[in-house]
Amino acid sequence: MNASARVGIDVGGTFTDFVLAGARGLVFHKEPSTPADPSAAVESGLLALVQKAGLTMGDIGLLVHGTTLGLNAIIQRRGGPIGLVTSPGNRDVLEIARCRMANSVDFHLTREEDLVPRDLAFEIPARIMVDGTVLVRPTAADYDRIAAALRAGGVVTVAVMLLHSYLHPELEAEVAAELGARLPGVPVSASAAVWPEVREYERALVAVLNGFIAPLMQEYFTRLETRLAARGLRAPITITASNGGTVALRTARARPIETVLSGPASGVVAAARAAERTPHQRLITFDMGGTSSDIALTRSGEPEYTTRTTVGGLPLVMPVVNVSAIGAGGGSIVWVDPQGVLKVGPRSAGAAPGPVCYGRGGTEPTVTDCYLVCGFLDPANFLGGRMRLDREAAERALLPIAARLGFSGPDAATRAAQAALRVATAVMATELSTGLAQRGEDASSFALMPFGGAGPTHANMLAEEARLSAVLVPFAPSTFCALGAILADVKRDFVRSLRIRLLPATEAATARLHTALAELSAEARDWIAAEAENLRGHTLSATAEMRYAGQSFELTVDWDAATFANPTPEAIAELFHRVHEGVYAFRDTTSAVELTSLRVRVTGHVAPIDLPDALPRPAAAPLGTRRIFGAEGWGDWPVHDRSRLGLGARIAGPAIIEQEDSTLVLLPGWGAEVDLRGNLELRRG
Repeated sequence: MNASARVGIDVGGTFTDFVLAGARGLVFHKEPSTPADPSAAVESGLLALVQKAGLTMGDIGLLVHGTTLGLNAIIQRRGGPIGLVTSPGNRDVLEIARCRMANSVDFHLTREEDLVPRDLAFEIPARIMVDGTVLVRPTAADYDRIAAALRAGGVVTVAVMLLHSYLHPELEAEVAAELGARLPGVPVSASAAVWPEVREYERALVAVLNGFIAPLMQEYFTRLETRLAARGLRAPITITASNGGTVALRTARARPIETVLSGPASGVVAAARAAERTPHQRLITFDMGGTSSDIALTRSGEPEYTTRTTVGGLPLVMPVVNVSAIGAGGGSIVWVDPQGVLKVGPRSAGAAPGPVCYGRGGTEPTVTDCYLVCGFLDPANFLGGRMRLDREAAERALLPIAARLGFSGPDAATRAAQAALRVATAVMATELSTGLAQRGEDASSFALMPFGGAGPTHANMLAEEARLSAVLVPFAPSTFCALGAILADVKRDFVRSLRIRLLPATEAATARLHTALAELSAEARDWIAAEAENLRGHTLSATAEMRYAGQSFELTVDWDAATFANPTPEAIAELFHRVHEGVYAFRDTTSAVELTSLRVRVTGHVAPIDLPDALPRPAAAPLGTRRIFGAEGWGDWPVHDRSRLGLGARIAGPAIIEQEDSTLVLLPGWGAEVDLRGNLELRRG
């Protein structure tokens, strides 16, 4: 048995994607998702994948899995009843939150639904001071009372958050252990064990989110292991993480919150690799799947990270790849509001019933139906011919939209489809431009890299609307997140809240900083030693949350190797000044500099996978032409087979470029050329 193949899996809302890296190269596969039991699609798709590769389940040496199961549970509020246990006076920590509206000009906006109903939030007499002194410790009767109340509330999971536990977690850990002993089978998440950082609301929310999805994720992981083991899988299963790395299954079980944004993060990792040896080292990744479209930035092969994002409208303060939603996906529903305005999304047809053209019971038109009606998709050659699309059904579904918009005649449905695509594109371009402006970035310095099933289909329209100069379409865009899963290293972040004044420097503050760095580094080394085998070494890096004295929020400052090796207050402060100057265009050397939190990331390096280079091939003629309804009306566009395009092959738009897992639309006035890595580079003219 070889057992050397590596498999990446990404479970999406519409399709589950697979990539296998073995002795014969890369093999790709897509399987319709099964929302009722996602592991069923993983099982059937994995069997089809190994058969396609000429292998068996026993030949798999590592399986890397990404899923949006936890994310969707948070968005849809599908977790089990959860209880919250806090210090006295903090029962309403989630209810009060930050006392801010998400949008101060939207009079119809309602606050996000709390994950913990108020009657399931309890105060326990446990108080610890900021210096670690235990002021009040619960008695056995207190634990019995709280456990009985939680049991009566029918909770299936519990979160615990005590004041100052980020500095002194011992009492909080004791409370979690005592409640866990009295509530067998109920997971108890202690906030400091999940993410020990200052700010009670955010820390409580991380613990609640972790506990909210824990039963669902643990049940899924168990079902997945059982299914695949019954099929002969003996390889370890690892899970992709939101920081662009991977963790072992046992870590994901204990800390599922670290995996909620894993799918999009993996795609960004793959994008950075696909752009190697190309002139484009500054990328805007564009992941357009079945439900939404997401963007992220990479610079010089490194994704942009953030420590503050939102999940289901709730803040998440953990290091994640900075992925932002900017619009509709292929399954987003097209509709007209009561005022007669054409809208696309946010509702999605998902995998069940899916777009109308899939023939699975969908009745509302989607973006994919619009692609089909405009001619961009070949109804007989979708997914390499494994799935046939119903164009007539898509046209019928669009006719009521056309009537509301005042379109009539034989092209009414087609004109409505083109209008919907223009609306979706305008929304995406606006959100993209806003996101770049907030980062202080110029769009012209980036290339767009689309992936996901619909990414290449929509990418040129987005680039045209947003005035981007180049698009780089990877060789297997539809399964890109699954590819990123097997390219990712093992990663985890460790944090310590310090809240020290760095400058003017004092010996006590410097000693606290050095002690924290040493302790976090030791913790990271111990974790990586127990987490994974057969790694090719590991590296440590650090970032700090810093601010000028008096500022309310911090900036994230990455330490270079020299600063990590010799972390002097002056060197760290200079890094902060540079970051502050880059964001706000000034530095204040007269103000004191504070360091609030220190993070250490450990990266365990996996064996690299060589991505194939493009090979020169004779010029290939188009397969034929197809009738396309573009922005300028009907036209006959040439259709090309991407698999027949070799290194240096050039195509002038307008054209359609098809491959098994996706369709690329090349607009008039644009040209495409195959680069060394097999990417199709699109440029104006």
